[in-house]
Amino acid sequence: MKNTVRVERARENITQAGLADRIGVSRQTVNAIESGKYVPSAVLALKIAQVFGKTVNEVFELEDGD
Repeated sequence: MKNTVRVERARENITQAGLADRIGVSRQTVNAIESGKYVPSAVLALKIAQVFGKTVNEVFELEDGD
């Protein structure tokens, strides 16, 4: 799964720790999501999208084979 979390964070000038605090996870979880090592739950994906004022589909995209 591809995502634009890192790009959206940069646009909003939010650190990984800042995003983590807002969505209730650790900074390491945000890092793992950004690097594609962890696929967030639907609830977590919705929380992330909400922080950026985007839809889940604008932040996350399925890749072939997902």
